[in-house]
Amino acid sequence: MDKPTSRRLGGRVTIREVAEDAGVSVAAVSKVLRDAYGVSEAMRLKVRESMAKLSYRPHSAARGMRGQTYTVGVLMADMKNPFFPELIDGIDDGLAGTQYLPLFGIGHGSSSVETAIVHAMVDRQIDGLIMIGQRLATSDLEAIASEVPVVVIGHHAPDAATFDSANNDDERGGALVVEHLLAQGYRRPAMITLGRNDLGHADVSQKREVGFIDAMRRAGFADDQIRIAPADDGLDDVTATVRALLEGPEPPDAIFGWADYYALEVLSAVRALGFRVPDDIGLIGYDNAAPCAFTQNGLTSVDQFGREIGRQATRLLIERIKGRTQAEHFLVQPKVVLRSSSAARVTQPDA
Repeated sequence: MDKPTSRRLGGRVTIREVAEDAGVSVAAVSKVLRDAYGVSEAMRLKVRESMAKLSYRPHSAARGMRGQTYTVGVLMADMKNPFFPELIDGIDDGLAGTQYLPLFGIGHGSSSVETAIVHAMVDRQIDGLIMIGQRLATSDLEAIASEVPVVVIGHHAPDAATFDSANNDDERGGALVVEHLLAQGYRRPAMITLGRNDLGHADVSQKREVGFIDAMRRAGFADDQIRIAPADDGLDDVTATVRALLEGPEPPDAIFGWADYYALEVLSAVRALGFRVPDDIGLIGYDNAAPCAFTQNGLTSVDQFGREIGRQATRLLIERIKGRTQAEHFLVQPKVVLRSSSAARVTQPDA
């Protein structure tokens, strides 16, 4: 009798049908599904081939009752940040070759929305959760981590013991901006940061501010010479902030946008106001997102190696799921990627 080659009518393909097609026991199929120790590669391949041929999908609810659903939640703050695809690529890298599949949620920068999404994911028995740029406080994260393994990206909590994190050194990155601009000949750097209405408990912009301020002080700037202007998340708000800086007394000759999606808005605003980049004003962003390299942008940016952060976050999550209990906080060192927007200033000779 021929083996079945497609889904039977009236329901899902069962684990028993997979076992019959592969010529193995139900227990063997179960071991392959659980990625259990002691399964030979030949057995694994045979079962996987039958699963593919029969279009077999494990029943998530049933797997959850047995302990795992092989799904992980990925909660992102929003969809407009051009840096996030780098992180997602890294997460995909980390999940490749495993049985885990991601479920995505968008928090829209709202702690209440994030909480609702997290609860829905936990209720659906995800095995772990990666949170990117979340707005929830550390205490909220600890509560979530008591229910499901958690890794955060874009939140610094080096003393946290119940969840892991994967980040770049944002304070060092803020300092690198100042060091780069001064080395290029700029003398009055300013920073445009995340508006406090958008901040919540996100601390990435604050860490970069700290690094920026410390480096300016080390370079000899007095506190009243250090300008950090908050702008709400929108082109009109960023343009108004840029206008106030450039039309005010002692305007900056370089602006640091705390993240690339802000810096790209600064670039648009500067040009709309009639200034030339970098002739009149230099610009630098943070993230080294793909649009920075577009010819029309040429935006210098601090690379925080997003794909590697995504890979490491996934590694940490899977280790947590498998039983690691000691917290780990991965930190990568950023670097400046030079493009035309912060080209070296040519010092004019004295008349």
